[in-house]
Amino acid sequence: MKIQIYKGDFLKAKTDLLVVGIFEDDKKLKGPAAEVNAALKNALQGVMRDENFKGEFEKTLLVHPLGRISAKRVCLIGLGKSKEFTTDRHRRAFARMVQAAKNVQAESLLSPFFGWEGKALTDKELSKTATEGVLLGTYSFEKYKKKEKKHGLRNVSFMLEAGMSGTRIQAGIREGTVAAQATNFARDLVNEPGNVINPVALANTARQIAKKAGLSCRILNVKQISKLGMGAYLGVAQGSINPPRFIHLTYRPRGKSAKKSIAIVGKGITFDSGGLSIKPSDSMQTMKIDKSGACTVLAVMQSLPQIRPNVTVHGIIAAAENMPGGRAQRPDDIVRTMNGKTIEVLNTDAEGRLTLADALCYAGRLKPYQMIDLATLTGACVVALGEYTSGVMGNDQAFIDKFLKSAKDAGEQMWPLPFDDNMKEKLKSSVADLKNIGNRYGGAITAGMFLREFVGDIPWIHIDIAGPAFHEKGWGCNPGGATGVGVRSLLHYISSL
Repeated sequence: MKIQIYKGDFLKAKTDLLVVGIFEDDKKLKGPAAEVNAALKNALQGVMRDENFKGEFEKTLLVHPLGRISAKRVCLIGLGKSKEFTTDRHRRAFARMVQAAKNVQAESLLSPFFGWEGKALTDKELSKTATEGVLLGTYSFEKYKKKEKKHGLRNVSFMLEAGMSGTRIQAGIREGTVAAQATNFARDLVNEPGNVINPVALANTARQIAKKAGLSCRILNVKQISKLGMGAYLGVAQGSINPPRFIHLTYRPRGKSAKKSIAIVGKGITFDSGGLSIKPSDSMQTMKIDKSGACTVLAVMQSLPQIRPNVTVHGIIAAAENMPGGRAQRPDDIVRTMNGKTIEVLNTDAEGRLTLADALCYAGRLKPYQMIDLATLTGACVVALGEYTSGVMGNDQAFIDKFLKSAKDAGEQMWPLPFDDNMKEKLKSSVADLKNIGNRYGGAITAGMFLREFVGDIPWIHIDIAGPAFHEKGWGCNPGGATGVGVRSLLHYISSL
């Protein structure tokens, strides 16, 4: 798709779809909407009245201009209340408009930015979020569907208005393209089924990323994993015919001496049957998404050479498949982790924290400045925060606060959850140092506290993405399926270091 700036008279632009927006609390049409209405001899306002269109957020209304302007159709999009307008609402408005374009098979679209009149957003913020909205909103995973000839959106133009900088807008387009393409890359990987992406295939993808992006790449096989003492990770992997692979990618700034390093760790269960504590069949559907954290890490690592942060970044994944094969670990098994701690496995479906325990130990030995892990870890987090919000926990409040700000700026909903040392007893075992599950209460928190046992004193954040990693119907900038959650937040945060 081509995204560009339009500098001419937009009423004379030959485009399939011209988009204008109104705020819900506008007493009269303003800006481009007012100009279109005047050119259509007040027909736009008349249709709004007839259809009771008031500018509610993400509502759209299609109008035929009857040849009075050059555009084939006009799309009026609701922006909601002006006081509630944010960078994320701007992003979502553009995702909504490209979905409207798809419905009428428009191949070209022209739109102004929104919120510029009151200078609520800078021109660079406008172009970045608009670009993200366009590219995220047009995403679909149709690799395995019968190919049909379709008329899709090919050209999107943003209007350049008085006072805007074309240079800053182009910079925003570039940044938005990197973030959105990385998110869509993660979506593609997560949407791939378990018979296509197993641990070996995920490791091969990591090798390809490293070669293309100029990253260093280390892939460990079973023998090498065992030599490092990763017993918890191997316990999860041993029930599958597909062997595990431990992935370590490293980005280093070229020509610079990075003063800081950060490790990002992604849960990489390529399919989760639950192991011998097998899931019900309905719950097993979509368990290809249990690699979402790993896919986010790969997408971020692939994009780092484009944003060029002055920080060394380690991308770490303990890839495995959790299956109930003849060698599968049993409830009551005791495994030993890389740092020597032992774990009593009471539920083999609480496997992600076992693989992450060893991955975090490995990451800690690199002595990073900070660590972040992402995992579709607990259903309890979805119960607590819903399907659209990730839970954030950690051992450093300033770190948590700064990351949450990056997530908000990136348009990803995340919310802090507290650690409570009163809940430590839930993880006590009578036969090992820890057990891998607590009771039914505060499951997301006890899972995070379990992981805390393997990070030492390094500032660390755990992000439970179980809710927003996948959504059947979609919402906002997510058309449905895998969402690529965490990619934009991580890129934004790493860029700030």
